[in-house]
Amino acid sequence: MMRTKRKRGGIRSNGRPPDRGGWPRWLWASLAILVFGFPFYWVVVGSLSSNAAITTGDVAWFPFHPHWINYVQAWAYTNFTRQVLNTLIMSLAVTVLQVVTSSLAGFALARMRFPGRNALFLGFIATLIIPFQVIALPIFVLLADLHWINTFYALIIPTAVNAFGIFLYRQFFLTIPGTYEEAAMLDGANPWTVLWRVFWPLARPATVTLALLTFIAEWNSFYLPFLFTQTRSMYTVQLGLAAFQGEFATVYNLLMAATVVISIPVFTLYLFGQRYIVEGIANTGTRG
Repeated sequence: MMRTKRKRGGIRSNGRPPDRGGWPRWLWASLAILVFGFPFYWVVVGSLSSNAAITTGDVAWFPFHPHWINYVQAWAYTNFTRQVLNTLIMSLAVTVLQVVTSSLAGFALARMRFPGRNALFLGFIATLIIPFQVIALPIFVLLADLHWINTFYALIIPTAVNAFGIFLYRQFFLTIPGTYEEAAMLDGANPWTVLWRVFWPLARPATVTLALLTFIAEWNSFYLPFLFTQTRSMYTVQLGLAAFQGEFATVYNLLMAATVVISIPVFTLYLFGQRYIVEGIANTGTRG
């Protein structure tokens, strides 16, 4: 008689791990994709339809005669070229500044010893519970005194430092073994060299995570540009979307076309960086 092979440690007889999800897992995944993806699909369909069809509810599930001209008209409707440029400058500048300031502060709070270090870290963490709307008025008064309203300074400086970024880098730097730092110090490296040569290359997951999250947040920012800009030449893409909504009517097909266009960079960045986001957050650890 042939003996059947036993499964040991959850491993099949053919050496492959057992399928612990099966078809229910794929069913729920497909359902989640359908639920969360359908609104965006409907926006795409609306962007290829006429405004009359949208307002009357006569939109086909699949646009057999797409109105590609909607994208051309939407781009020229509110000077979208200038708005995309403004948003790109703001998003890139804030992203770079947050990575620099967060890495410097995170390194100091994680690896350097000085009085009040833990109290300072708790102060940074406490700012996470303060909504931006609470401090918007004092910031506006300060920017007005500096004559920075309706300039890129107003769009960039208020968000140049982020408590979440500091927390992310601090937790990541705490997971790096101290032997790396000691070996660099024995070779004559100062703290700046240790950060630049040793810690920063190892912190690439945290850097990519913070950069992606910051860029996406700034690209989608509406409240801050709404407060600190006054002329159309300084509008961002989110303010540009509001221009499609008039007092008595809304140009829905152009609004949807513009929404699809400004969503492409966000989707692209997330698709290429989702692995780094998960790895960066997972590797921060829970050390205090």
